[in-house]
Amino acid sequence: MSWALVWEHLFIVLAASVLSILVGLPLGVLSYMFPKARSVILRIVDLLQTIPSLALLGIIMVFLGAGKLTVIIGITLYSLLPIVRNTCLGLQEVDTGVKEAARGMGMSRMYRLVNVEFPLAFPMVFTGVRIAVVNAIGSAVFAAFVGGGGLGSIITRGIRIQDMGLILSGTGALMIIAVVLDLLMGGFEQKMKKTRGGGGKRMWIPVAALLLAFVLILPFGLRDTTGANELILYDGDYSETQVMHHMIKMLVEDKTDLTVTIKDQMSQVNNFNSLKGDNHTCDMMISYDGTLLTTFLKQDPEDVPEGMSIYDYVNEEAMERYDMRLLEKLGFDNTYAIAVPETVAEQYNLTTVSDLIPVAKGLVFGAEHEFFTQEGSMKFGPFTAFYGLDFKDVVSVDVSLKYAAAEKGSFDVTEVYATDGLNRKAKLKVLEDDKGFFPDYNGAFLIREDTFEKFADTAPNLEEVLNLLAGQISNDDMVEMTYQVDVQGRAVDDVVRDFLGSRGLVG
Repeated sequence: MSWALVWEHLFIVLAASVLSILVGLPLGVLSYMFPKARSVILRIVDLLQTIPSLALLGIIMVFLGAGKLTVIIGITLYSLLPIVRNTCLGLQEVDTGVKEAARGMGMSRMYRLVNVEFPLAFPMVFTGVRIAVVNAIGSAVFAAFVGGGGLGSIITRGIRIQDMGLILSGTGALMIIAVVLDLLMGGFEQKMKKTRGGGGKRMWIPVAALLLAFVLILPFGLRDTTGANELILYDGDYSETQVMHHMIKMLVEDKTDLTVTIKDQMSQVNNFNSLKGDNHTCDMMISYDGTLLTTFLKQDPEDVPEGMSIYDYVNEEAMERYDMRLLEKLGFDNTYAIAVPETVAEQYNLTTVSDLIPVAKGLVFGAEHEFFTQEGSMKFGPFTAFYGLDFKDVVSVDVSLKYAAAEKGSFDVTEVYATDGLNRKAKLKVLEDDKGFFPDYNGAFLIREDTFEKFADTAPNLEEVLNLLAGQISNDDMVEMTYQVDVQGRAVDDVVRDFLGSRGLVG
């Protein structure tokens, strides 16, 4: 875990907190001043709170794309409830006699609100702010799912590879941040409650402190700013993507004058969405011809013209639709695969997927939620129909928990990626897809065509450099590299450097 992730997490929390205060306080005041609008405003913020965090981020991402802005807006919306409710309640509970006295002195409604009522209500208002900030620290963990960065990436990675050290370090950092901020705000809150009148000029001290902290952390939120000679990538949420993107960085920086910047973690789908269009935020990514066909182009292998490979077909389609293409194949085929624990394979003598047909009724199939969706043809329903499999039961788990569940015997059969090093750790045997249901998923770099034009002066040999890796990485090579990262705990850069050195590609 790096300090950069801690500061990045703090930036997200502070940015969302400042924004939620700027939005929440006026809404709370409006709720107090206009009783007819009160029920509408409070009901809306209540409804926002009932939406699951990940779902809310997903909805926002449809409109704004992946990244920090999506996370900040999502957490802001999630933080409104305590601020709006406490502001409205605090103002309502100001002593009626005080309000009448102020009115009797000839004060206007707005003057009374700003100079009398709000200072008296501020201790309760600040309690709402305190709750919102502490809640934001935990909610910001979901930033990792939409390319927002922060400490969530450490925790999700730790869960996936079952590394208790990573999980505890990420969780511990969150707890420390939450405790420190809560103690600071709690101390100030107690002082305000002891001070008669509650607010006054002192009430703006914590707000000023929050703004100052945000300004100090701002460089960590703006570090996405790129220069003219920077090749931009996103880090992946799987070690295979991380390995390949760091391989690009090491190779390109060694053989060209470009600087390669790897931004926050992002899933394949989000990465592709960030790659396409005029407002793209990256230049290239590692992908697969099968993924490009079924997930990005939303077609099936049956749509590929006879006599034409998936690789050639998707290249034509990607160029026509998105002005991007795959470079030469890298050598590994990370297709979907069906796997069983070695003990189950020995018990039923399983070597191919067809061997499951007579015994499936006594076995439980488990996989991540996405494999059971209806989107795309390479999913559970079409797969079982194709092979005529009827399992005893089906278990859906989070992708980060799949391997842990398989090791503990929660299910007997699962879906994996062929080149995932965790297959070896979990002692899974990959069954041969003897009827050829799953298409090829040949690894290749997917790059925007205008990337070569953009760097024509700085790196005229960019395509040649990237294609130095063509055919160099076998399935066994990728399994070994991901195993070293996920199981042996080696740094991605160290694994990549050793591999490139063994091929004579870097000095």
